[in-house]
Amino acid sequence: MTNNLLLRRAAVTAGAILVAAAEFATLRSAAGVDLAANSGNSTRQITVAAVVVAAAVAALAGWALLAVLERLTNRARVWWTSIAVTVLLLSLLAGPPGGVGGEAKATLALLHLSVGVVLILGLPRPRPEGLNR
Repeated sequence: MTNNLLLRRAAVTAGAILVAAAEFATLRSAAGVDLAANSGNSTRQITVAAVVVAAAVAALAGWALLAVLERLTNRARVWWTSIAVTVLLLSLLAGPPGGVGGEAKATLALLHLSVGVVLILGLPRPRPEGLNR
């Protein structure tokens, strides 16, 4: 992996985390959204720390999977994008419905979508011109 690609992926990872934290802060302070989710038999408040950790875990896991696929196949970008979109859709089915109230559900969906889109568009290396992979 070249230094430019390493820096680019680190910047995308940081960007996904910053987007999630900024959205959380904006929706909490400007819109007054109280972000809480049902967890088993209890309800827990979702904090900015939880949002940052979740975004970081998603970004680093996606980056690691992409790095492994790049070593195993010439079609890493196609495979990774397919897997990443599937994981995003599954996260939308699992995470946001646990929100307490409509605002929390919508905010959780927005957070999942924002982080997912940043990672899906940003992590794979751009295709060299003239190559169709």
